[in-house]
Amino acid sequence: MAHPVLSPLFLALSLLTLMIWCILLVGRAGFWRVRKPHPAPPPAQWPTVVAIIPARDEASVIADAVASVLGQDYPAPLKLIVVDDHSSDGTADAARAAAAELGKADVLTVVSARELPSGWSGKVWAQSEGLAAANRLVPDAGWLWLTDADIHHGSGVLAALVARALHEQRGLVSLMVRLRCVSLSERLIVPAFVFFFAKLYPFGRVNDPNSRVAAAAGGCMLVRRAALARIGDFAAIRNALIDDCSLAALIKSGASIRLDLADDSHSLRPYDDWHSLWNMIARSAYTQLRHSPLLLAGAMAGMLLTYLAPPALVVTGLVAGMGIGLTWPAWLAWIGMTVSYLPMLREYRQTGWLALLLPVTALFYMGATVASAWRYSLRRGGQWKGRVQASAGH
Repeated sequence: MAHPVLSPLFLALSLLTLMIWCILLVGRAGFWRVRKPHPAPPPAQWPTVVAIIPARDEASVIADAVASVLGQDYPAPLKLIVVDDHSSDGTADAARAAAAELGKADVLTVVSARELPSGWSGKVWAQSEGLAAANRLVPDAGWLWLTDADIHHGSGVLAALVARALHEQRGLVSLMVRLRCVSLSERLIVPAFVFFFAKLYPFGRVNDPNSRVAAAAGGCMLVRRAALARIGDFAAIRNALIDDCSLAALIKSGASIRLDLADDSHSLRPYDDWHSLWNMIARSAYTQLRHSPLLLAGAMAGMLLTYLAPPALVVTGLVAGMGIGLTWPAWLAWIGMTVSYLPMLREYRQTGWLALLLPVTALFYMGATVASAWRYSLRRGGQWKGRVQASAGH
């Protein structure tokens, strides 16, 4: 029998979780739906494009990335600039060898980044070095294709991006590339990563010129050169750790942007264990919260109420012998959470029963976020390739 004092509190908490999920499902621009646009019509004239790949110790994957860029079926000039960011593993040689094997050594330029200046994040500085080279080599290029050393693109990706950008008159178009989802840890964590990102930045609002929501995915961004120049080039985001979303926000202040899920662009980087995924999240999670303890506490409370409370309330109600009159809101919240996650699992070709483990995955993200804050306090935040890029007092 339910406790006469605790029963109203239990019901109120259950109703709160249900209200949260009603708001998310109805009021967040359908973030949980997987929608992909129809192909855009080809333009009358295709513009020249310069692709820029920043690379730091990426010898194991850079050849595939270079080959995929140089293998684009693009009907206009395409130049590739690889910025070797002080690699120690032969990244530059591997990039040159890949281009030579395709008979396109003349299309690739490898530049060595100068020393990282104070106040710049490593990737943004490398991109800035790539832009400087592009200005020297191809000053008339109207578009920059920013991609990463661990991304493989299908042969039609660039043409589709350019066609959409020109047809819709966008300043930036971006694709969230398909992350690898093979190992058990990837299957449990990766689809949720994209699901949580879409909840934070609903693609429908990102793509709406009348909305202030802005986001992009750094693995694949096509940027109008004039739009980048308008904001002051990469110097405008020189200290940004979440550089893609920072760039998108500035560009959207004067031009529309677009973000979609990719079909034919995928990450080459494996996350075979929990530790690597934990570090991926912990690298920038606290930066997303603006290094604010108050926002961290709010985020933890929100995750608890949204993902952990519904199943916990259901289980507690069953153990305590509470009737459906007290537990039905928690049941509905859990069902709403589970059903909303299914489209993303299908997108990543994963079995539907993994949706029942979303609360466990959310707990993993909470732990990694707290670890991100702890690393920041120890001046070890934003670690990547041997660099600490965010720390208390930095």
